[in-house]
Amino acid sequence: MADTLAARALPRSARPSGLAPRRAGRRASASVALFTAPTILSIIVLGAYPLLFILAAALSDSTLGRPFQEWVGTANLESILTDADVVASFARTVGYALVVAVASAVFGVAIAVALERATRSGAVVRTLLLLPLITPPVVVGTLWKLVFNPGGGLLATVLPDVSLAPLSTTAWALPAIGLADVWQWTPLIVILVYAALRTQDPAVREAASLDGAHGIRLFRHITWPAIAGTVVAAFFIRLVIALKVFDLVFVMTSGGPGQASTTTTYLIQQVALKEFDIGRASAITIVFAVIVTAVTLVVAGLARKARHE
Repeated sequence: MADTLAARALPRSARPSGLAPRRAGRRASASVALFTAPTILSIIVLGAYPLLFILAAALSDSTLGRPFQEWVGTANLESILTDADVVASFARTVGYALVVAVASAVFGVAIAVALERATRSGAVVRTLLLLPLITPPVVVGTLWKLVFNPGGGLLATVLPDVSLAPLSTTAWALPAIGLADVWQWTPLIVILVYAALRTQDPAVREAASLDGAHGIRLFRHITWPAIAGTVVAAFFIRLVIALKVFDLVFVMTSGGPGQASTTTTYLIQQVALKEFDIGRASAITIVFAVIVTAVTLVVAGLARKARHE
C-alpha cells in the first residue's frame, strides 16, 4: 500500500510506465529488420526466384526469347529421361566427379602430410600451391590444352616418339580434363588438411613414436583420426566443384570428340544457349539437381559409416 501511495505521489512524468520497454522492443525489432532485409532480399532474388523460374520453365514449352508459351506438364522430364545422350551425360558427370574428388583427396592428404613433416621448404611449397587456386579456370584449361597439343605441346616434346593426342581421343579426352581439374583443385584440400595437421598436439605423435608407431601405422592410428573430419569435409567440397565442371570442358574439348567429354553442365549450356530450348534445359537441371543430392547423401552415409568403424 505504501509503494502504491508513493507511486501516486510522484509526478506523472516520473511514474514508471510499460510503454518504454515496448518502444525499446519495437526499435530493436525495426533495427533487426533493417539489417536483415538485404540478406532476405538477396536470398529471394538469387535463390527463390531462379528456382521458381526453372521449375516453371521445366513444366512449359519455353524458348530463350519466349518463356512459358504453353504448359506441357512433365513432358520435358519424360523426354530427357528417355534421351540416351542426356542419361549418358548424367552417368559421365557423376563418374568423373567421384574419380576426380577421390584423386584430389588422396593426393591432397599425401602432400599435406609431407608438407607438415618438412621444416625448410614447406613455406615455399605452400606459396606455390596457391598458384593453381588463384588461376582462372579458363587460363588453366588453355594451359593444359597447350600441354596436350600434339603439334609442339609439352607432352609431345617430352615424348616425341609417342603419338599422343588425348584431347582428340574418345577414351582419353575426359581423363585429360580430369588431370587438369585435379591439378587446379588439389591444393585446396592440401591447405585444409595442412591446417588440421597443424592443430594436432606434437606430444601425441612423439608418444606414439616412442611406443613404436611409425609410417603407415602412425598415420592410421594417430594422424588420420585427427584429420578425418577435415578430409571428409574437403572431399565433399571437391565433389561439388567437380560435379559443376564446365570451364575446362568448354575450353579444352567443347564436349568432344563426339559426346565423349560432354558433362551435364556443358549439355545444359548447349541446350539453353545454342538450341534455345529453356524448357528442356530446365528439366535437365532439375533432374541433375536430384541426382547430385542423391549422390552426396549416399557418399555422406558411407563416410559416416567408415568413420564410426
